[in-house]
Amino acid sequence: MFAYYFKLGLRNLRRNPALTVLMVLTLAIGVAASVSTLTILHVMSGNPMPHKSERLLVPVFDNGPLEGYSPGDEPNDSQLSYRDAMNLLAGGQGARRTAMMGLGGSVQPDRKDIAPFAVSGGAPTRDFFAMFEIPFLYGQAWTDADDKSGADVMVLTRALSEKLYGNANPVGRRLRYNGFDYQITGVIDTWKPVPSFHRIIGTGPFDEVDEYFIPISSAVRHESNNSGSTNCTSNSGPGYQGFLDSECTWLQFWFEVHSAADRPALQDWLDGYAAEQRKLGRLQRNTPNRLYDLAEWLEHLKVVGNDSKLSAWLAFGFLLLCLINTIGLLLAKFSVRAPEVGVRRALGASRREIFHQFLTETAVIGLAGGLLGLLLALGALGLISMQSAQLAIVARMDWVMLIATFAMAVAAAVLAGLLPTWRACQVTPALQLKSQ
Repeated sequence: MFAYYFKLGLRNLRRNPALTVLMVLTLAIGVAASVSTLTILHVMSGNPMPHKSERLLVPVFDNGPLEGYSPGDEPNDSQLSYRDAMNLLAGGQGARRTAMMGLGGSVQPDRKDIAPFAVSGGAPTRDFFAMFEIPFLYGQAWTDADDKSGADVMVLTRALSEKLYGNANPVGRRLRYNGFDYQITGVIDTWKPVPSFHRIIGTGPFDEVDEYFIPISSAVRHESNNSGSTNCTSNSGPGYQGFLDSECTWLQFWFEVHSAADRPALQDWLDGYAAEQRKLGRLQRNTPNRLYDLAEWLEHLKVVGNDSKLSAWLAFGFLLLCLINTIGLLLAKFSVRAPEVGVRRALGASRREIFHQFLTETAVIGLAGGLLGLLLALGALGLISMQSAQLAIVARMDWVMLIATFAMAVAAAVLAGLLPTWRACQVTPALQLKSQ
């Protein structure tokens, strides 16, 4: 029976083309506006590693001075000082651990047709690649010995490797970076987590910044400056070593534990570490030490701002207005078919059958509105992505939102058709037959 009603719905779309086009267009515009906004919000609020989110943990200490501090104040920064980061690395807690800083510099290609150019990247420890499951196209990460010795080794991204060497495997070759020769140990394949969570502070969650990676020990040995956020609440000592010994926070740190059940034990260890540091005269604010998993970390940093959420609510408000207009158009469309309903009721059709028929017709309208709304949403996302590189990352529709578009359109049309369909079912057959 549904197939028969569906055919009737398709046929009835042609009975009043102008009214049908107006309903479909009204519904499509509302769906496109809400879906395009919801798609961006969906991408921005996504979990880049849902299968191990609870096992990736970020520690935060408050090492600010007592001067100007009031109990209950939030920490000055969500990064760590060099001293704390190195102590946590040496502590050996968790299955893996990494500290990371941002870098900027220039490379001097071997090819004479390419002039030296600026690049940006990161300096983590070796565990970084396994922790975040970064795929390799060629080679592998550097060794633990390279981490300890601060060796001049480098991992390139696929894009930078192809720019420098084309499709050739560059592993084992040397690349001059910031005046030093680095040996290439590997090339990672395309890896673009959204949001870009691993080095989010100081760069932004939707920026493409990492073109290469070198050991943090190598960056420190060459006295490289941090490219990102650096927060100093007091003056550091003279020279680069004075900066390393200071309470300046500029390193982002990650733990990976074997299971989420290991989190309390890691928290206890961090509390013990903080207590030992207080005995040495540090961490005098005595604030609770925080430990965030990946999802909590993104929420803590407010990756999805209130403006984005407000935009989504406004878009759904617009969809509601479109639904109200659609209800009025459906009432007008169904009211002129009262004689048809009267004849069908007189011939024995029940109110339930009339309800199913008209509701199926509204679903057909919703399907047509969904198809048009999808095209309009894709066009809107395409225009949005042209505005900036950051918007190009988030303004893309995946299969989840593709399905949601059709479901939303059909559900909206059915919802809008409930009142007109109920009104159509109330037709009294005798009155309609007398009027003919």
